[in-house]
Amino acid sequence: MTTKSRSRLTCAFISSVAWILALSVDTQAEPKKYDTPKQPWSDYTVHQIDRPNPEKVKTNGAVCTKPPAGAVVLFDGKNTDAFTRAWRVKDGLMIASPGSTQTKKSFGSCKLHVEWRVPAGRKVDGQYGANSGVFLMSRYEVQVLESFENVTYADGQAAAIYGQYPPSVNASVPQGEWHSYDIIFEAPVYGDNGLEKPAFMTVIHNGVKVHDRQQLHGPTTFKKLATYPSKHPDKAPIRIQWHKDPIEFRNIWVQDKE
Repeated sequence: MTTKSRSRLTCAFISSVAWILALSVDTQAEPKKYDTPKQPWSDYTVHQIDRPNPEKVKTNGAVCTKPPAGAVVLFDGKNTDAFTRAWRVKDGLMIASPGSTQTKKSFGSCKLHVEWRVPAGRKVDGQYGANSGVFLMSRYEVQVLESFENVTYADGQAAAIYGQYPPSVNASVPQGEWHSYDIIFEAPVYGDNGLEKPAFMTVIHNGVKVHDRQQLHGPTTFKKLATYPSKHPDKAPIRIQWHKDPIEFRNIWVQDKE
């Protein structure tokens, strides 16, 4: 083989490798898109990947609030007796473990305080690696996710009312730091003919109000439009989601608003 032939082969090989690497990068960079219905209350489809993400704002992280008089303490660092599953407790923290858990007691309209963090050093990609959720009445989810650096669809980032509304701003802090949610939830009202009044939710993330008495369009769902069922309980447990990630929780309490 001549020197010129070897040179041509080398150039061709380098070009092929460069093309494969470029294709790989493009494939990894392409966000996952969903064929989902349009939300009647917005200009976007459910989980629309190019929906603008909220502006990031600087906060001091979790607002650690002690339970007020009369509040039901769900977790104070000692045990998981208030929940149906015995998630692992270590160093005063409740760590998400296989199987979602929910409170043994049921609640309707209430104020819920919960503090959570993503352990430092987690590899996160969109909805994977640092995911959980807090469900009021086991139906209405406020998303738990690493959203300080990680980018995902706007209605599925941290503090989103999942599949319905992104937070007004992104008040997230880095991995390894604590977040707080203060959620004021107004349960839907049903009568003999079904829904009479929808649910509403206010969410304060790390001291920043990111949802202001936002009307909900039904229980939160994945890739589908939210709609209210024909029947609905007056009260139901608060559920915390297991999404295969060891999200840590502390200082969880709830105050009835009825």
